[in-house]
Amino acid sequence: MSLPDLTPTPADARPHVVIVGAGFGGLACAQALGGRAIRVTIVDRRNYHLFVPLLYQVATAALSPADIAEPVRKVLRRHDNIDVVMAEVTGIDVAARRVVVDDVGYIPYDRLVLATGSRYNYFGHDAWAELAPGLKTVADARRIRASILLGFEQAEICKDPEAQAALTTSVIVGAGPTGVEIAGAIAELARWTLRRNFRNVDPATASVVLLEAGPRILPAFPESLAAYAHERLVKAGVTVRTNVVVEGIDPDGVFVAGERIRARTIVWAAGTSASPAAAWLGTEADRLGRIRVERDLSVSGLEGVFAIGDTAATPDRDGAALPALAQVAKQQGRHLGLGLAAQLERGAALPAFHFRNRGNTAVIGRNAAIFDFGSRQLRGWLAWILWALIHVYLLVAFEKRVVVSVQWFWRWLTHQRGARLISSDDESRAE
Repeated sequence: MSLPDLTPTPADARPHVVIVGAGFGGLACAQALGGRAIRVTIVDRRNYHLFVPLLYQVATAALSPADIAEPVRKVLRRHDNIDVVMAEVTGIDVAARRVVVDDVGYIPYDRLVLATGSRYNYFGHDAWAELAPGLKTVADARRIRASILLGFEQAEICKDPEAQAALTTSVIVGAGPTGVEIAGAIAELARWTLRRNFRNVDPATASVVLLEAGPRILPAFPESLAAYAHERLVKAGVTVRTNVVVEGIDPDGVFVAGERIRARTIVWAAGTSASPAAAWLGTEADRLGRIRVERDLSVSGLEGVFAIGDTAATPDRDGAALPALAQVAKQQGRHLGLGLAAQLERGAALPAFHFRNRGNTAVIGRNAAIFDFGSRQLRGWLAWILWALIHVYLLVAFEKRVVVSVQWFWRWLTHQRGARLISSDDESRAE
C-alpha cells in the first residue's frame, strides 16, 4: 500500500522547501522564505513556537505557558506561500526525497531543512528521565512546577520534620545557564513568593541544591562571571556543590558522593544530545548525535539536505562546533532561508555561514545577571535589565512582549507570581 502525499498545497512549478521543526532556526528559515516564488511547508509535532529560554519561568510559576508560546500558523499567517503541518516526522526517504510523517503519509521536497532541536542527555541512564525531567517542553515545565508546589502543600500537613524537609528540597543536576537560572528562581519562589502563604511550614527554610560535575558552575562563561554567579546563588540560599557526579536517582532523591540527598523535586540540566535526525538520514553524527554539516549548512553527500541549530554540528572559523544556543539557530535559519531563496530564484551559490556572537547571558535571580560579550563582561543590575530587554524583544508577538513586561514588573514590585495553579493533569505527572 502506497502512502499518500500530505502536502496541503497542490504541487506546481515552484520549488518546494520542507522545514522540519518550528523552533528558532526553523521559524527563522521559514520567515526568510516568506513571500517568495517558492512553496514552503514547515512540519512540527506541536502547533506552537515555544520560547525555550524562558521555560524555566513557567516551571517556577513566574509565567504561564501561553506567555511564551505562539501558534506557528499565527506567526506565519501573512505568508501565502507557507503551509504548516502539525505532524511527527518518523523518517526520511532520501532517495525519493520524501519526509515520512506519522507513518501514514509523506511530504516530498526539493530542499530539506532539518531544525529538530535537541533533548536532554542522561548519559546512558535514560530511566532517570522519569524521575528527573529536563526542561524542553511545556509539559516538562508544568510537571516541575507541580512538583515544587505539591511539595509545599504536602509539607504543610506533614508532622515528621525530616520528611517535611525532603518535601521542600529541590535538586538541580547541572550548573550551566539553565541549571543556574532554575536554581535561583526556585530559591526566589520559596523565600519571597511563598513565605507568608503557609502556617505549618516555613518556605524560607526550603533547600535548593545545585550539583555540578565540573570544578565550577557556568563553565562556558569567564571565571570571574561564574564566581559572581556562585556568590549570588549562595546569598540567595542555594547550596552549590561542584566536582560531584550523580551516582543514582530514585523516587526519594539523588545519590551523590556516597550519600543520598532526599528531595521532592529533581530537575535535570546536565547536557543535551541531538534529535534522531542523523539516524533518519543514515549519515555521520558527532558524539552528541548532531549531523555534521559544511560551512554552507549542507549535509555532505546528500544533495538538497541541510541541518541547522542544535541538530547540526556546524564548524566555526576555527573548525570547532558552534554552541547550542538560540542565537546560533536563529542566525542560521535566516542565513539559510535567504541563501535558498537566492539559489532557487537566481541560481546563486550558497554562502558560508558566519556566526556573529551577540553575547552569552544567564540570570541568577532578582536584580542579578551576567553577560559575556567576549572582550567585555557585564554583571549585576545592568546585566539583569539588559537580559530582560533582550528576552522581551525576542518574543515573537507584540502582545507577548507587553504581557511578559507587565508581569515581570509586577513580580519585581510585589514578589508575587500568578501562575501557581496545580491542575489534576500536572498533579498526576508530578506524583
